[in-house]
Parts: sequence; structure tokens; C-alpha cells
Amino acid sequence: MRKIIVVSAVNLVEGGPLTILHNCLEYLSINLVNKYEIIALVNRKELCPFESIKCLEFPKSKKAWLNRLYYEYYYFNKLSKRLKPLLWLSLHDITPRVMSDRLAVYCHNASPFYKANFHVFQLDPKFMLFNLFYQFLYSININRNMYVIVQQDWMRQEFIKRFRLKNVIVAHPEYTDNFDTFSLNKSDLFTFIYPAFPRVFKNFDVICSAAERLYLKGISNFKIILTIDGSENKYSRSIYKQFKHLPVLCFVGLQPKNKILEYYRISDCLIFPSKLETWGLPITEFKKYDKPILLANLPYARETVGKYSKVKFFSSDNSEELACSMESLINKTLEFDPVHAGTIKQPYAQNWEQLFDILLSEQPDAVSVKDNC
Repeated sequence: MRKIIVVSAVNLVEGGPLTILHNCLEYLSINLVNKYEIIALVNRKELCPFESIKCLEFPKSKKAWLNRLYYEYYYFNKLSKRLKPLLWLSLHDITPRVMSDRLAVYCHNASPFYKANFHVFQLDPKFMLFNLFYQFLYSININRNMYVIVQQDWMRQEFIKRFRLKNVIVAHPEYTDNFDTFSLNKSDLFTFIYPAFPRVFKNFDVICSAAERLYLKGISNFKIILTIDGSENKYSRSIYKQFKHLPVLCFVGLQPKNKILEYYRISDCLIFPSKLETWGLPITEFKKYDKPILLANLPYARETVGKYSKVKFFSSDNSEELACSMESLINKTLEFDPVHAGTIKQPYAQNWEQLFDILLSEQPDAVSVKDNC
């Protein structure tokens, strides 16, 4: 009889976390389904398009946080006692109350590590509440995990410091772009792009302020594509209202993935000023085009970009510095910063194969999570 692996992801329905779920299940369906029975707990069954994997659907989980907490701390406990899994992998931040030989949690949300202030609360109160809520949520049961999984080493250091953990795995996400693209025409203007959802920490302000500096200097032979239009939330409205007068800014609104990839193709440079990321997927996506990247000088950005010859770092709060780099790039005089991929200590996984090798390997000091359930 095959042992059971449970992958819990009842709240993952979009964006990067959903990509993580899909890539995880794809790996399991190809490589481990003959050895283990794989059971995926998902919000909707169509999010698990793998015939070899058994899917259990929990559509109510996303409708209210009380539903989510009910599943994580009560219902999944009963389910785990019935399934008796070898591994229970929670792919979405919460350490559930379950019975399993091995328990691991994949932590995506970096909001507890952002130093928010009252201005942030005014522009994005939901993010501020998540900042506080996730500090508490992460701490519940976290020491019962055999492993905590994060995407970058800076997050590992934060988890070690805050929760006194030992077994924190750094698992770099794998990226594929199997999307059909549109056909957009390349502009004669030097084109920058910043694709992001408008959260306060995404830092659209510094790009718009830099654009304003250049425009007031009489430099207008460029444009910046921004994937907001002022309709998304209070923060995007404030950005649009303040900077909509600048003709060099193109507020195109949120775009599907295939359209974003086409924007990459016609753009000359990616600007990525975000102050907080668990990874920073646009950096990885844009690298394959071998074009310049202007990047916030922060630990997450350096780890994500790795070894790359066409990157220039700038202070995430310094619009003047960013404007100078943009001007130099337009004039083809920019000197790039040398950057090399750093060494990451074990436990470290570069792909899903290495991650599951760690999770399923024999561990003499493994922590059983059958007690106190």
C-alpha cells in the first residue's frame, strides 16, 4: 500500500502562490505518483488538472477567514487521522493542527517583516492588518513542523530570529512561461516597464517621481509602462491622481500573464523598486531577455537576480538616483553593477526534486507530529 502525501492549498487561487501549487503538483504527478498516493486539498478542483492526483475541494475556505481557521485547526485534524499521511505539506503559510509523520509549511507572505507606519495604514489598511495578523498566525504551531520552507535566505534569517527555528529550507521557485503572447509593436521611445499589483510596498512612488524629475529637465524621449490605472485600490488612486499629468507614464492597468510577457518583449528595461518580496518573479522573467534591469538595492533583489551583467542598483527611496540611472541608460552611458550569485547554506533546494528529497528523506532527528492532536 502506497504511503500518502497531502498537499494543502485551499486558499491558493491566483498569482505566484497558485503557480507554486501548480508546479508542485506537476512535479508530483510526473515523478512521485507511482510511489506515493498524492492528495491535494484545493479551493476548486479545476485548479488541480492532474488525473493521477486525488483532489478534495474546499470552496468555502476563501469566503471567510473563520472557514479557513476551521479547516486548518479542526477539520484537517480529523481528516489527517483518517488518511494517516507520511507527509502533510501546507503550501500556504498556516501550520495546521494535523496528525502526520512529517509536517512542513511553505511560507509565502513577507508582510510581517515590513516596517509599516501610519501613512501605510492610510493608503493600504488591509496590508497593515495583514502585517499584524501574520505575525501572530505564523507563530501558531510553527515549532511542530519538521521543516519551514521559504523562498529566500533573508526570510530564513527572519524566521530563525523570530521563532528560534532550526530546520528552515530555502527553496528557490522554478519558472516556466508556457503562455501564448499578443503582438505589440515596439515603440521608438526608450521603454521601461514595472509590472506589479499596487500595494504600498510595491513603491510605484519612486518610479513616478523619477519620471517627473526627468520630464521637468526636458527629457521626454522615454515612456514607462505601469500595470495600474487608478481603479484598483486607494494606493493606486493616489498614485494616478498625483502623476497622471505626465505623458511619459502609461497607466495600462492590470494585465494577463501573456500580455505582460509581450510587454517584456517590447520594453528596453525593467524597473523593480519594490521594498518587500518573497522572491520578485518579474526579475526572473525579465532576465531571459538579456536586457537592463534597474533594481532596488535590497537583499531579496540581489538574491533573485543572482548572476547578471546588466543590472544597476538604486536606493528604493531615492528617486533622484533612479532618475540618473534612467537618464544614463537612455543615453547609453550607464555603467552596470557587478553582481554574482551568493552561496546559500543547507538546507537549500533549487527545484522541486531537491525539495522533496529533503522532505521525504530519512531524518533521525525528525519531529513526530502525532502527539497533542
